Order: sequence, then C-alpha cells, then structure tokens
Amino acid sequence: MKVGIIGAGTMGSGIAQAFAMTEGYEVRLCDIKEEFAQGGLAKIEKNMKFLVGKEKITQEQADAILGRIKIGLNDICADCDLVVEVALEKMEVKQSIFKQLQDIVSKDCIFASNTSSLSITEMSEGLDRPVVGMHFFNPADRMKLVEVIGGKNTPAELIAKIKEISIEIGKTPVEVNEAPGFVVNRILVPMINEAIGVWAAGTASAEDIDVAMQLGASHPMGPLHLGDLIGLDIVLAIMEVIHGKTGDDKYAPQPKLKELVAAGKLGRKSGEGIFVYNK
Repeated sequence: MKVGIIGAGTMGSGIAQAFAMTEGYEVRLCDIKEEFAQGGLAKIEKNMKFLVGKEKITQEQADAILGRIKIGLNDICADCDLVVEVALEKMEVKQSIFKQLQDIVSKDCIFASNTSSLSITEMSEGLDRPVVGMHFFNPADRMKLVEVIGGKNTPAELIAKIKEISIEIGKTPVEVNEAPGFVVNRILVPMINEAIGVWAAGTASAEDIDVAMQLGASHPMGPLHLGDLIGLDIVLAIMEVIHGKTGDDKYAPQPKLKELVAAGKLGRKSGEGIFVYNK
C-alpha cells in the first residue's frame, strides 16, 4: 500500500515512520516546501540512528525503513492508496488540502485526517469522497493508540478499513463517534488546562503540580510537562474547539494558556512554555 503523509512536522514524520516500519507500505512524506519534507525525513533518520545505537533494530532494517520513504510536494501522492493529512489544526487548511488532493489522486484513494478535535463531517463538505479520522498520538512511531473517527457520511466499511490498517502497522484502533475532542483529548486537554489554572492561581509550583499528579494519580508525566510536549498552541486550539462546540464554559481556555501562546511560549518546540528547555 502506498501512503501519502501531508505535513512533515513532528507528528507527520512520526506517522510516516510508523507506516514505513511495516513491510508492504511505501510512504510519500510531503509538505508545502521540499525543504520542510527534507526536515521531516531528517527527524526519521535521527530516530533510525538512535534505534540502531540502542540495538533495537539493525542497520539493514533502518536502511530498509528509510528506503520506503520518498519526499516531495503533494503531487508525489498521485498513486497513493491512502492519504493522511497532518496539517495545522484549522478547518480551512484541512479542507483546502483535501480539495487540492482530489484533483491529484485517484477516485479510490482514501482520505484520512489526523485531526485531534475537528469535525470529520464538516471536513468532508464539498469533497468528492468521505473523510475518516485517523488520529495518532505523539510520538506517533511509538504510541499504540489510533482513534478512528467517522463523520455522518463516513461508510462503515471505510472505518473498518482504517482499523485494519492500524492493526497492520502495530497500532490499537479505538472506534470513536464524532464529538468535540473525541475521547482522549476531551478528557486529557481540559485536565492540562485546569492544571495551568491551578499553577496560575499560585496553588503550587509547576514542578510540584506535576509531581503531585505523577505520584498521586500514577501519571507517567505531569500535565504541565505534557502540555509543553503536545504544544501549548495545540492545547489552546483544542480547548477552543471543545468550548465553541459545546458552549460549556467549563471548557474555556485558561487566561494563562492564552498569554503563553500569545508570547510564543509554546513548549518544547519553541524552547520555552510552562518550563524552559534547551533549544
């Protein structure tokens, strides 16, 4: 199967690696500029070097994985059987990508979106085929879960096909009915938002809040470090979607979250968020 990945950032490169690590899959890693796609490939090459160094895979296996990946612009997806969109979490961006792709790929090519919160039904509007949600989790090459989301017009057999593909690449699919934030982010992101509110109120330091949740609730990572890992801009975008779609003020983004994002303090990817990191 040939799979196109549209968006070569952290998630896109991780998803590309997840597919390429399975024999029988060829990957086209694309972005709006070829140098962006090259940057995504460089991330995968770094991961391969790490895995070889840790003796998790052999050099021959690493070479085979990298050999299954080609990079370029969206037009190299012309012969793909499946395209997974991994672009900005903005509806207009995702719709624009799919409208462009339907003139490039065959009528049988499956359209899937890695959206973390947006409506699959709305995303499908104006397209010549349905869209299905295929939501991976960061780091996509290692995290086992894939949320498989159907919109109102997504056929059951398409959902079944994406679940089958997820299993083939070593993931565990969970079928989710369309709803703001789906399952994981509907529960997880409001928790991160609340933790930011607790920190902003001065109830405890950021470090102590995370230690409390790790030791008191058996979380492997505290919510504030997790927010920085996800990206505070992504956390804010998801909160805005859930708040807007539900109309429930319990999902209103914390002012401190908005303040950090406005200042460009997005977490690990910017070098600073709630915590400070070495760039």
